[in-house]
Amino acid sequence: MSQFLLRRLLLLVPVLLGILFITFAIARLIPGDPCYVALGERATQQQCNEFRERFGLNDSISVQFIRYLGNILHGNFGQSIKDSRPVTNIVLERLPMTLEVTIGAMLFSTTLGIVLGIISAVRHNSAADVATMIGANVGVSMPVFWLGLMLAYVFALTLKGTPLWIPPSGRLSSGITIPPLAETYHLQNLSGPLQALVTLASNTVTLNALITGNGKVLRDALWHLILPCVAVGTIPLSIIARMTRSSLLEVLGQDYIRTARAKGLREYVVIFKHAMRNAMLPVATVIGLSFGGLMSGAVLTETVFALPGVGTQLVSAILSRDYPVVQAFTVVIALMFVLVNLIVDFSYAFLDPRIRLQ
Repeated sequence: MSQFLLRRLLLLVPVLLGILFITFAIARLIPGDPCYVALGERATQQQCNEFRERFGLNDSISVQFIRYLGNILHGNFGQSIKDSRPVTNIVLERLPMTLEVTIGAMLFSTTLGIVLGIISAVRHNSAADVATMIGANVGVSMPVFWLGLMLAYVFALTLKGTPLWIPPSGRLSSGITIPPLAETYHLQNLSGPLQALVTLASNTVTLNALITGNGKVLRDALWHLILPCVAVGTIPLSIIARMTRSSLLEVLGQDYIRTARAKGLREYVVIFKHAMRNAMLPVATVIGLSFGGLMSGAVLTETVFALPGVGTQLVSAILSRDYPVVQAFTVVIALMFVLVNLIVDFSYAFLDPRIRLQ
C-alpha cells in the first residue's frame, strides 16, 4: 500500500507540470492583450510597455514559465493583472464556496442515487423501477441553468410566505455574519501555509460555524445551500442511480449470490454484505469523476444563485486575460481532481479485497 501511495504521489508531479504548462501556453495564445483589457482601448503604447514590463509579459514564454514555477515552489501564485491583488487571496476567497456546493451536491446525489439504484435493481421491472429510470432520464436531460431557475421560481417566488420557502440566492441572510476564525481564536500572527489553511476554513461558512459552534449561522448557511446543491447534483444523481442499478443487476445474477440465497441468508444480508461491495466498484468511479468535475465550478449555477465561486471567477479571469488567476485555479482544481482519483483507487481495495494495489 505504501509503495502504491508513493508511486502515485510521484506521478502527481509530472501530471501537474504538464497541466500547468499547457494552461500557461494556451492562456498566452488566446487572442487579445491583457494591457488593453486592464487599461482600456485608449491606452497608449508607452503605457502598455510599462504595463507589460511591470508584470513581466515582455519576457519570452519560457522565461515566464520558469519564473512562475519558481514562485509556485515558494507558495506564491503571483499577483492578479486585473485586480492587482495576490492571487492566493482570490483563491482562498472563491474556493470555499465551490467546495461547499460540491460537497453538498455530492452528498445529495450519492445518497439518493445509490438508494434509488438499489430499489430499482431489487424491484426490477416493477413500477418503482420504471419510475426511477424515467426520473433518472429526465434528470440527466435537464440543463442545470434551467433547473436552477425553475427551483428558484418555485421555492422562492411561488412558495414565498409559506414554510416551504427557500432563499434563492446569496450565502447568508441579510444581517447574519460570522467573524473570521483568526479573530475568534486570536490567530492573526500565523503566516505561510497555516495562515492559508485558517483563512480557507474561515471562508468556508459551514465549517466556520461548526468550529465556533454557531448554530444560527450553520442553519442559515445550509438553508441557502439547498437549491444550488439540488440543481448541481441532479445530473450526478441520475447517473449514479442508473450506474448502481445496472451494476447491481449484473452482480445479482452471479453464482455466489445464488449460493448465498440457497444458504438461507436474509435478503438484506445478500444485498448489502455480498452484492453491494462488488457493485460499488463502477459507482465509485462515477462518484470520483463527478466530484472532480464539480470542483471546476458550475458557472451557470453560480450565476443563477449569485454565488461567488470558482467558476465565475475563472471565466472572468479568462476574458480579462488574467493569466496568474487562470493558472492558479487550474493548478488547484487539477490537484484536487488527482487527489479524488487517488481516493477512488484506494476505495477499490476496500470494496474488493481481491484487488491488490501493490
